[in-house]
Amino acid sequence: MNKVVSIDVTAVSEVVSCEEIKGQAAFAKKCNEALHDGSGKGNDFLGWLNLPSSITAADLDEIEATAQALRNKCEVVVVVGIGGSYLGARAVIDALSNAFDWLQTNRKNPVVLYAGNNIGEDYISELTAYLNDKSFGIINISKSGTTTEPALAFRLLKAQLEKKVGKEEARSRIVAVTDAARGALFSSAKKEGYKMFVIPDNVGGRYSVLTPVGLLPIAVAGFDIRKIVEGAAYMEKQTAPDVPFEQNISEIYAATRSELYKKGKKIEILANFNPKLHYIGEWWKQLYGESEGKENKGIFNASVDFTADLHSMGQWIQEGERSIFETVISIENPNQKVEVPTDEENLDGLNFLTAKRVDYVNKMAELGTQLAHVDGGVPNIKISVPQLKEEYIGQLIYFFEKACGISGYMLGVNPFDQPGVEAYKKNMFALLNKPGFEKEHEAIQKRLK
Repeated sequence: MNKVVSIDVTAVSEVVSCEEIKGQAAFAKKCNEALHDGSGKGNDFLGWLNLPSSITAADLDEIEATAQALRNKCEVVVVVGIGGSYLGARAVIDALSNAFDWLQTNRKNPVVLYAGNNIGEDYISELTAYLNDKSFGIINISKSGTTTEPALAFRLLKAQLEKKVGKEEARSRIVAVTDAARGALFSSAKKEGYKMFVIPDNVGGRYSVLTPVGLLPIAVAGFDIRKIVEGAAYMEKQTAPDVPFEQNISEIYAATRSELYKKGKKIEILANFNPKLHYIGEWWKQLYGESEGKENKGIFNASVDFTADLHSMGQWIQEGERSIFETVISIENPNQKVEVPTDEENLDGLNFLTAKRVDYVNKMAELGTQLAHVDGGVPNIKISVPQLKEEYIGQLIYFFEKACGISGYMLGVNPFDQPGVEAYKKNMFALLNKPGFEKEHEAIQKRLK
């Protein structure tokens, strides 16, 4: 590929020197090797590692054919899932979509909506009301089929779809992405005859974008999943352990984060200057927060959308507690071109920008922000993405995934489990008096009294 996602860490030098980052090179390399030789923690969840290069043409054919079948029948496809079961797909779809395409009446692609990521009654009520006069289908994504949020949403949407088109037709509009051999969704899909895709046992949800979990919704939305996989496969090679540290952007990112953490920078803020990247930030927060936040260790992850958040969070970033660093995703070239027009009265004083591209103004805002934040004591890492196109999004996804695995090992934790996620579920089940949680229900009721 002529253009690639790249990294620049020079703007962290006042806190962490280049020599200190290079001093972590051997350790970062060792952690990268541990991923590849399976000697590290969580080695039963490394299926994502060589996923881009192992996806076959037949795999992609099947995903595309299923996506096309849904596209032929549906104006709307609802992706049911929570966490990694929907965030990766939404991140990619939002990054590549026309921001206002969903408002168009003569659409080429179905509207992709999301459910099962919350338990908001108003949200589900408004969604089902919207679907009443729409031809819709469902992609239900869950390894177990019993996770409360998506299971509840699927029960409601399935009933609505069956009432609308009949059980037989509904079966052709529901796709299950689930475990290969067990679980409630697997059993339901076998019984009902839903089209099924497998979530590999050795791929955790937050690392699953390049499985049918992410690729099927992305294909339904009309994007080229082959280019996404191609980009990810390229980055797989570029971040392999045999690539020198100075050229290995995942190792550089992990090493830089590690050194900043040691220097007291406990909060990482992922910033963007393009509103299409909002859900990339949401996916990244889950990837790193769920992977590293354990054993009372780990960088706290937050994300902001600039320049909008410069008028809110910008104050705190500029002058708040100096426990933060920023990682900025910068899009080198926009897909569209808009120039600033002249105005005879010039009441807004913007004629000095006449004939300049809007992106030029945005880039100066980006550079000005970086300079201000570095001057204010906020180290900056810059991730440059050539353009919002499938191949570069594929590169970006794999880069972050690989760096996350390395970072987790450098921190000394298992980056592939999430034991803390279960705590709220146990309390919720006890409060709901779910069968099997009678003792916990009694105990929590006493506690509340």
